[in-house]
Amino acid sequence: MTTSLFFVQLINGLQYGLLLFLIASGLTLVFGVMGILNLAHGSMYMVGAYLAWYFVQQTGSFTLSAVISAIIALLIGIVVERTLIQRLYRRNHLDQVLLTIGMIFVFNALQSILWGNDPLGVQVPDAMSAAIPLTDVVEYPVYRLFVALLCVAIAAIMYYMINRTRLGMLIRAGESNREMVECLGIDISRLYTIVFAIGVMLAAVAGVIAAPMSSIVPGMGEHVLIACFVVVVIGGMGSIKGALIGALLVGLVDTFASVLLPQLSSMMIYILMAFILLIKPQGLFSS
Repeated sequence: MTTSLFFVQLINGLQYGLLLFLIASGLTLVFGVMGILNLAHGSMYMVGAYLAWYFVQQTGSFTLSAVISAIIALLIGIVVERTLIQRLYRRNHLDQVLLTIGMIFVFNALQSILWGNDPLGVQVPDAMSAAIPLTDVVEYPVYRLFVALLCVAIAAIMYYMINRTRLGMLIRAGESNREMVECLGIDISRLYTIVFAIGVMLAAVAGVIAAPMSSIVPGMGEHVLIACFVVVVIGGMGSIKGALIGALLVGLVDTFASVLLPQLSSMMIYILMAFILLIKPQGLFSS
């Protein structure tokens, strides 16, 4: 492997890992605070990608479509939590799995009805369609660097929100002892709605910003959901910091394995997960 190829794959791995973090952070936040195992989380990623395509067609602006898609995803999260998820808080994980698997089929059916089953694509915004030269022969797309920086910015905002704001204090308290939070007069159902809606919006935003980098196809959420569960298991259920470290590890291992060990690339992240669980059975930073 040449030096230039190494750096390209390193940037690709970090960018992919940060995108995975954006999805997995919502998944682990919902589980850590609410105790809900949401298997339909990947469907929100798919919904975000399709909404981005639709509103780009309607408005011609990727930025405007991203804002509209994020708002719609937030509203979807509120509606789903209020109408369906609320009924699962006092039930076991099997009931949660059954309902959220059913939600996957519902979202896939709605996607097929609304947008069809043909592959779709979103053009990279003109302002970020250029490439930065790394060497005389190797260039790297500006949009991919933008995605990485945006994910870092969102991660920083999440860190500030969780550790420096009243809402973050309530989220951490609800994660530690939800019964005590309720006894102190905090509207725990409202907190759960906010947390779930934020988790859905994060997954949808990831789908929006990933749309120009890959094809938008039916069932695309299921593949990314598996990778995100690997991230959450590696990092530790309920840990945002663990989700970040786990996502970067998965992104780097998957990217380099596809180049160095293409025959084994599909299983390398699972080997990584098994190795870490042998050392840390609860994950790296389990809460």
